[in-house]
Amino acid sequence: MTNRRSFRGLAAACLASLGLLAILPAQAESDFQTGAGALNANARLDFRVVVPKFIRFQVGSAGATVDLVEFSVPAANVGDGSDIARTNGGVVPVLLQSNNGNVSLTGTTLGQLNNGAGENISFSEILSTSSDPNLNVPTLVDGATSAAVTVTPNVGARVVNRTANWSFAYSNTNFVGSGSYGGLNVNNGRVTYTASLP
Repeated sequence: MTNRRSFRGLAAACLASLGLLAILPAQAESDFQTGAGALNANARLDFRVVVPKFIRFQVGSAGATVDLVEFSVPAANVGDGSDIARTNGGVVPVLLQSNNGNVSLTGTTLGQLNNGAGENISFSEILSTSSDPNLNVPTLVDGATSAAVTVTPNVGARVVNRTANWSFAYSNTNFVGSGSYGGLNVNNGRVTYTASLP
């Protein structure tokens, strides 16, 4: 019985000692020198900065807002092949930032723009340009993901920090029925642009 109590007491003391060691700060390197002449004592530190991989991508307004790009075709120009610029605003600002090399940009649609009555306008009718060819606009296709556009680093070897203004127009090459084609997340109007970082 006495041996058991001694063993329990010893175990408790060991646990308490380990607990005290765990809360003590890490001890720095030290150097002690003594003597009659000039003395130097050296102590070293190792430094490390850990930076996470990240990507930031903005098309249009910041935050959760999804912008609408609208083209209102004048009646006299329907189907005459004249490009119709955006009529509810101007350029679309784009921001791309990342820190791990090339970034791949794609655009995905759910299908052709439609008016809810069985009539369609292909996304091939939507023209796009960028103010910076190094941050180009993916060419949209109907009901699929576009071919990827590669954005290369412009700061050092792996950092991308680019901005551009994307412009859109409706090429207006076909006679189509009246109505609204696409819209605010209706009738296949929503396009999802994706920036991918390996």
